[in-house]
Amino acid sequence: RHAAPRISVVGAGTCAPELFELARQMGALIAAKGWILVCGGLGGIMEGAAQGACEAGGMTVGILPGTDPGAANPFIRLPVTTGLGPMRNYLVVLNGDAVVALEGGAGTLSEIGLALKIGRKVVALGGWAGIAGVTVAETPVHAVELLQDHLL
Repeated sequence: RHAAPRISVVGAGTCAPELFELARQMGALIAAKGWILVCGGLGGIMEGAAQGACEAGGMTVGILPGTDPGAANPFIRLPVTTGLGPMRNYLVVLNGDAVVALEGGAGTLSEIGLALKIGRKVVALGGWAGIAGVTVAETPVHAVELLQDHLL
C-alpha cells in the first residue's frame, strides 16, 4: 500500500466564490491530515481544493482530460495528462482511496457513480443527498471525520 491515503475531490469546473472557499477548506483539511489530494486538475472546485491543499503544504495530483500538463491549475504539483477527455473521470476516482463530492453537474455525477461502482467511499459536501451509498457531510470538518473513520 502507498504511504499516504489519497482523497479524490470532485466537483464543478466553474463555481461561485462560496463554493470555491468550501473546496479550499476541504483541500486544506485533507493536506493537514497528511493525505494526498487527487482531482481533475482544472478550475472551480478542483482549483479551490488544490489551492487549500497547497497552502497547507500538501501534495496535489491533477488528472487532466487533455495532453497538455500546462492546462493544470497553478496549485497542481503533479499534473497527469490522459488525452481521454471526460473518460478521465474514472481515473480521478480510481486514484483516490475515498472521494469527496462537492456541487457539480453531469461530470461530477459520473464520478460519484464510478466511485460507487468500484467500491470507493463517497462523502458528499453541499449536495448529492439521496444517492444510495453516498454519505452526506455537513461541513468540511465532518467530511474529514467520515473519511478518517473509513480509512482506519
